[in-house]
Amino acid sequence: MTGAKPKPVVAGVFRCGADQAGVLLRQAEAQRYLTASIDLPPQVTPATLFEGFASALRFPEWFGANWDALSDCLTDLSWLDESGYLITLHGYRDAFPGGNDESETFQSVLEDACAYWQEEGVPFGVLVEDGPAAIPELPTK
Repeated sequence: MTGAKPKPVVAGVFRCGADQAGVLLRQAEAQRYLTASIDLPPQVTPATLFEGFASALRFPEWFGANWDALSDCLTDLSWLDESGYLITLHGYRDAFPGGNDESETFQSVLEDACAYWQEEGVPFGVLVEDGPAAIPELPTK
């Protein structure tokens, strides 16, 4: 079928192992998606979380470094203008030990961004390496 868009490598927020993430990152790069890898430090603060995303996704100077601004940037990305996006998060369990309100807010922002891009027809996925059970496991084909 000529001119058909490639299927998304992953669409949504999913936990997976490092090996699975590596395979999907290579597939995403082959489809010319923007891929970003973000290392979350142990017991991450919102400030360092926002900083990591801003750096990895080259957020514009107007990024306000708060939850609303993170949501706004993740549902805009016009400065990147890519055909798809795949973000991998490393260290989630240590960043949010035992979970907390911030981890729930963070996960909600990511899920909302995935839903937004799905409605727009743009592949957008987040892989949480060895994430907590609260994040759905990556489906197998």
